[in-house]
Amino acid sequence: METQRLTTDENQQFYRTMMTIAAPIALQSLIGTSLNMVDTMMIGSLGAESIAAVGIANRIFFLFILFVFGGFSGMSIFTSQFWGKKDLKNIHRVQGIMLSFGFLVSGLFMILALVFPRQIMRIFIDDPEVVRLGVSYLRIIAWSYPLTAITFAYSYSSRSVHRTKLPMAASVVALSMNTLLNYALIYGNFGFPRWGVAGAATATVISRAIEMAILVGIIYLRKGHPLAASRKEMRDYDLPMVKRVIQTAAPVFINEATWALGVTVYYIAYGFLGTEAVAVVQICYVVSDFFQSLFMGIGNAAAVMIGNQIGANKESNAYEYGVKYLRMSFVLAIVIGAALYVSRSWIVQFYSLDAETMNSLMKALAVVAAFQLPKMFTFVMIVGVLRSGGDTRYCMIVDLIGVWAIGVPLAFVSTLVWHLPVHWVLACVFFEEILKSFITIPRFKSKRWVNNVIREGFE
Repeated sequence: METQRLTTDENQQFYRTMMTIAAPIALQSLIGTSLNMVDTMMIGSLGAESIAAVGIANRIFFLFILFVFGGFSGMSIFTSQFWGKKDLKNIHRVQGIMLSFGFLVSGLFMILALVFPRQIMRIFIDDPEVVRLGVSYLRIIAWSYPLTAITFAYSYSSRSVHRTKLPMAASVVALSMNTLLNYALIYGNFGFPRWGVAGAATATVISRAIEMAILVGIIYLRKGHPLAASRKEMRDYDLPMVKRVIQTAAPVFINEATWALGVTVYYIAYGFLGTEAVAVVQICYVVSDFFQSLFMGIGNAAAVMIGNQIGANKESNAYEYGVKYLRMSFVLAIVIGAALYVSRSWIVQFYSLDAETMNSLMKALAVVAAFQLPKMFTFVMIVGVLRSGGDTRYCMIVDLIGVWAIGVPLAFVSTLVWHLPVHWVLACVFFEEILKSFITIPRFKSKRWVNNVIREGFE
């Protein structure tokens, strides 16, 4: 594949399309992480035990989201490439496969959270109060899993067909409702009972239901929407098509599932440091997600746009798009990291923690800020660029090595052998991102990741 520079018109088209896709996705991600941050801040006034309980309980939701993200990301490779050739028939088939997968995964996680909440909590921590609070949270939040799966299925497909404003609008409404309901149900305002962490879980379930209803409802009410497929159209897939989709999507699913399991195992290591350390880590992850929202937009826009170009048989353009996105992510990651470092003293003031824990949080946020560059560059490289070309097995191998050969061992060695404070443990865990950055750059330059997965075998 020979590389050709983009023309002036193609450059202009690139930036117009990027803003159309990336800005709403980034805003939607910002809203979603803001929802989690609002939860954490409001729960923060209840003390470290409540923060730790919600943080640990949400590890199950985190696992579920990454499982769903892995499957949907792999399947949306096909949706993006089919949209490149405007093949609605096959887009509807892929949508049906995505929904079936989402129902299966959400059902399994819902059963786990409802039947085994205490056992799940005790994997991570022994504190009886944290376990009690976490159990009450899990038994309610589990009902949001199927709602989230449906919302994600339509959101991911909406991105692939360049319809990003509706998912963003649905998220805005969900955040507003979640904030209002948190205020009412956590603290007992407006005449509601004071439910604490159970109130936060209830608010989230109601907000997720509203978000799903808005998104799916408007898709089917809006005339000519490309995703408004009938049940028959979404069930029109056959076994050979399912096999083709699974063949490409399975490595992404395995990638995200094993990565999520690894990150969850990190929490077991953090648990050895005590309840306060777990609270610090939970806040760090929420704050980090907030600052990284922009890269969710960039990464997903890259996946869609590069996939569209490959589906339209414009492989040279796809490579040039990748170059632009990686350069952009490099610069922006430095800016975002600096912004997080500068604002960390302001952030910690939102939490009701003792002086020692506040000091630990300040140091941990500094570490998170320092690792923004390798983390976000690698995210855009793997999720946005390499996967869009169907190079899913390579990405899976890189992430497996990073988490299980480097991150997990360092997490337990740094806590149980070296007895490091939590901020240095985080630094050890994040070290894998540096390695992945160096490994993936040669792969990108080789252009072996550019593959048209829909060229043959589809009607």
